[in-house]
Amino acid sequence: MSKSKKIALCGVLAGLAFALSYIEMLLPSIGIVGAKLGLANLAVLIALYLFSWREAAAVSGVRIILSWLMFGSFTGLIYSLCGGVLSLAVMSILKKIDKFSPVGVSIAGGVGHNLGQILAAFALLGSGIFGYLPLLIIFGAVFGGIIGVVAAILIKALKKVVKADG
Repeated sequence: MSKSKKIALCGVLAGLAFALSYIEMLLPSIGIVGAKLGLANLAVLIALYLFSWREAAAVSGVRIILSWLMFGSFTGLIYSLCGGVLSLAVMSILKKIDKFSPVGVSIAGGVGHNLGQILAAFALLGSGIFGYLPLLIIFGAVFGGIIGVVAAILIKALKKVVKADG
């Protein structure tokens, strides 16, 4: 694949991640502080599996910055960055180990994202925040699994398209 096509596809994935973040923002809260579905992780996972952690980081970073600029706060940026960095690090390591499917990688990414946000909240607010951790781990695992199933289907289809394109 040419460099320009790779950049274009990463741009499309970053736009998709941003759009999914916006859609997620419009959804009603589920009542657990900090819990989100992680829809944007779909685009990050696709970038990770089609390209590498660098492109996935670019997709994630663009999404985080755009979301912050459009409808975020500085505190929200800190939470999003901490969650996004830890999530991507965990997913990249597990993908490199090559013993996990996209579903397993996504589950770990969802849990990693929530753990990163809890650690940021601990740094900002103190120790009382750890009470949310068990719920957020369960939530991250469940919705990480759902996102992973969808991502696995899309990755398989997109790999064929990218490979056919040359």
